[in-house]
Amino acid sequence: MKEKATFGSGCFWCSEAVFQRLNGVTAVKSGYSGGSVENPSYEAVCTGTTGHAEVVQMEYDPEIISYEELLEVFWNTHDPTTLNRQGNDVGTQYRSVIFFHDDNQKQLAESFKQKLGDEKIWSDPIVTEIAPLEKFYPAENYHEDYFNRNGGQPYCSFVVAPKVKKFKEVFSSKLKDQ
Repeated sequence: MKEKATFGSGCFWCSEAVFQRLNGVTAVKSGYSGGSVENPSYEAVCTGTTGHAEVVQMEYDPEIISYEELLEVFWNTHDPTTLNRQGNDVGTQYRSVIFFHDDNQKQLAESFKQKLGDEKIWSDPIVTEIAPLEKFYPAENYHEDYFNRNGGQPYCSFVVAPKVKKFKEVFSSKLKDQ
């Protein structure tokens, strides 16, 4: 039986490109969560006034990849110490956030965050928000599979591609057959 996980780690084009390459992840959908506006558009979310974060919601097979392994990838593929920012992407829509689907996910996310904080992996404190998933709004269709379809676009070449390359090196044992 498939389960779901929802993470915000900056631009959803980067997050989608990473998580869709993991063995056991069967679907990745870009979207918006955590805001106050019903059915937000990309343009509205980009203003930073809706309260939504750009997120990816994935379906995964827990027999192949665990939620803990997804958390490991999440923590290692963005900077969880920068408030409302990932690289040059600035605003509340780019915040680091885990939207949990149940109490088990909440407990695992909080434990992982505490462990990383105790180990002082980063010199700055972790600012990742951990909150219940209330609603997930799918992003517009043109955001789907964005990096795979637009790899030559400047943002993809300079921002997404290096992140995917590093991810593949670090997590090579968890990749789908490419």
